[in-house]
Amino acid sequence: MFKKRMILGAVSALSILGLAACGSGNADTTKKSNEPVTIEYWHVNADTQGGKTVNELVEDYNQSQDKVKVVAKYNPDMYKGLMQNLQASVASNEVPDVVQVGWAFKDYFAENFEYTDPQSLVEEVDPDNADFFKDHFLDNIMALSEKDGKQVGIPYSISNPVLYLNQDMLKAAGLDENGPKTWEEVQSFSQAIKEQTGNYGVYIQEPADNWAQQAILESNGANVIKNGKAAFASNDGIAAYELYQGMVEDETALHTTWEQGVQSFIDGSVGMVYTTIAQRNNIQSNSPFVATAVESPSWQGKEVKLPAGGAMLAVTSQTDEKKAATWDFLQYLYSVESMARWTEGTGYLPPRKDVADAEDGLKTFLAENQMMTPAIDQMDKMVSWSSFPGDAGLEAEQKLLDMRDKILAGDDVSDTMKATQKEINQLLK
Repeated sequence: MFKKRMILGAVSALSILGLAACGSGNADTTKKSNEPVTIEYWHVNADTQGGKTVNELVEDYNQSQDKVKVVAKYNPDMYKGLMQNLQASVASNEVPDVVQVGWAFKDYFAENFEYTDPQSLVEEVDPDNADFFKDHFLDNIMALSEKDGKQVGIPYSISNPVLYLNQDMLKAAGLDENGPKTWEEVQSFSQAIKEQTGNYGVYIQEPADNWAQQAILESNGANVIKNGKAAFASNDGIAAYELYQGMVEDETALHTTWEQGVQSFIDGSVGMVYTTIAQRNNIQSNSPFVATAVESPSWQGKEVKLPAGGAMLAVTSQTDEKKAATWDFLQYLYSVESMARWTEGTGYLPPRKDVADAEDGLKTFLAENQMMTPAIDQMDKMVSWSSFPGDAGLEAEQKLLDMRDKILAGDDVSDTMKATQKEINQLLK
């Protein structure tokens, strides 16, 4: 069973017990021989970020065969919310079979939950396919899901942040329609948009994770984690957040929820939005103006560092029957055709090395969807998404979110960052 460490409070557990109680359950149950094996797939994809594609893939898989039935479960509050729901499922002895685990929670998941590493899974249930990962994945991509040399999951979603532009609005403000190249220029562009059009200049994503903020701080020379300790409250980190706070205070940057911020860009009340390439389909399909995307801005004279976004899929099935069913479903999800559909429906970059150039993959799609180009071109700038070690992972991530909210509400940047860094390092002792 799962390890005993459970830090989820009683209120949180009760609030999500309804989701957990619907779990597929890995407890042995009596099943008629002609009934399909039911497994649950837990994901974080809202309709605006791949949820529709998740449902389509699951439905198509279920219709393609009669041995396995997959039930998809959406978990709100991104990867932190899924981890909390997974904790609650343990208490009710009802766990899913495959879960999306965000890169920032890889260590936390591995240290707190029972799972089957993917290579062992294949060797156990499909030994003839033992070279599946070696044959289809680059070593550096598989390494994203490693902890202490062991595979925790299978890379599924790879993303990095880009800057989306409303080129019509930039033209109306007398600005270069190709957008800013640095964060200093993002600030000046935003001021011009506000002055010339009355709209907000930029929105920087604010979901229940610190991904975009890590990109901004580390591109300015800061480190979220250094030598196993929180280190973001450096001069470079403080300077980055001060520019961010200043734009919110003078109303050249919008401060709101992620969903509302992206929708405000689509509605034409924000000129630029800094968010994941996984929003590409949503923005491209729904924007009534000329929208494009450019590479993530740098800080003047500094090197861009972009945390790898997205998730891996981890197997939490606990019976042999469900493990075999889960692998069958995973083979479907990781086929060239399914990977191509996932990228087309979201914007996530495919983890398989043979998808982009395949005729039945993304070759034609990438040629026709240039908005994907900046995300692909900046893959060499990607670094690991900071993952706090030990049982403190969830609490440390929450403190970063609280810090962001306090700063954008007007609290002193230096004092707030230094206090939060101290609190997190106390947790890590």
